Amino acid sequence: MRFDELDLSDDILDALDAMRFDECTPIQQQAIPVILEGRDLIAVAQTGTGKTAAYLLPVIDRLAEMPEAKDYVNCIVMAPTRELAQQIDRQMEGFAYFVPVSSVAIYGGTDGATFAQQQKGLKMGADVVIATPGRLLAHLQMGYVDLSKVSHFILDEADRMLDMGFYDDIMQIVKLLPKERQTLMFSATMPPKIQQMAKAILNNPAEVKIAVSRPTEKIDQSAFVCHEGQKEGILKHLLKTAHSKRVIVFSASKLKVRELTRELRRAKIKAAEMHSDLDQSQRDEAMLAFRAGRIDVLVATDILARGIDIDDISMVVNYDVPREAEDYVHRIGRTARANADGMAVTLISSKEQSKFGQIEKFLGYEVRKQEIPAELGDGPEYHPERRQGSDRNRGRRPGRNDHRNGKRGNGGANASRRNHRPGKKPNGQKGTPQQ
Repeated sequence: MRFDELDLSDDILDALDAMRFDECTPIQQQAIPVILEGRDLIAVAQTGTGKTAAYLLPVIDRLAEMPEAKDYVNCIVMAPTRELAQQIDRQMEGFAYFVPVSSVAIYGGTDGATFAQQQKGLKMGADVVIATPGRLLAHLQMGYVDLSKVSHFILDEADRMLDMGFYDDIMQIVKLLPKERQTLMFSATMPPKIQQMAKAILNNPAEVKIAVSRPTEKIDQSAFVCHEGQKEGILKHLLKTAHSKRVIVFSASKLKVRELTRELRRAKIKAAEMHSDLDQSQRDEAMLAFRAGRIDVLVATDILARGIDIDDISMVVNYDVPREAEDYVHRIGRTARANADGMAVTLISSKEQSKFGQIEKFLGYEVRKQEIPAELGDGPEYHPERRQGSDRNRGRRPGRNDHRNGKRGNGGANASRRNHRPGKKPNGQKGTPQQ
């Protein structure tokens, strides 16, 4: 379906045309009409399906017909991280370029001057506030934010916010909102705690579910079945023989991220760590260095798995097997973007075999297994159907007969109040809004 077939205003269609966005994604096609009707919505869709545009476009359309917000807030968009809030804010700027709808981005990790800018923007009022829960609460507790006229409340990546411990913060904010409002919840997964929240804050919602897509065929997926102690050696081998630049390594814990980054630096590899214990200036510095090519390898927790656009990642390494198949898809989806090819490698210890077996079941095929370099010794046999205990017992290294499958697939810094007015057309790339 094309955007001009939807009941969106001419001003928004002009912005989409200027950004060269023509065709709707499935989540946009299903969600936009529901939101335009004014119904509550719960939508299950992964990053990269166009979910941000799916809620911003109809909400901007509806806000444009309302009086301009002065001294109060019309819409709140909640996001789990500063990076995602900034990304939503950038898209807001493009979509609302020809519409007199104001916005302000509110997030932590800033200095006192930026906090003051955020404070000023909230006091003046804004049609759309894009915020992380903790920072918005900090402003609310100071008593100068008026939420009494909020007509739209949006939760983006709701499951990630709950994983990060924001449930109580969100519910505190909900208590300050009018009961008569439209609430939209977007989540990549639907665990019980998300269902519980949906019952508490949504009113007879429509449901839209976009199945988690399989990884693109452009991603060359493979795995090493190994002992935990062999992982570091395999990673260094990959960085020497496969790709040494533009690499993201995902690990399960902040402690392991720190230790692994230290070991890579000792091996003269330009590596940086990325996790929630870093303050925002450190995270910004690492991302800037990585984008500029001063850092070759980012070692990260799942803070980078969603909502971050870096188009030219050459390789993703799952140093630890992700908890869920959806997390696997999100992680390896950082590579092979913008029509490029990419490589994704997973290191599977004995105790992680069962988890990876579930991922392969979701994918619908067995991921190709690589041989461990001879100098690192033999690895265990691959038996994902068994529950693995100790990682001490050594078996054989996967042999040639284990390599049954080849490559397969398918199966804001400007925190003050900002008004978007007609002027120079926004820039964009041809296609569909993908975030």
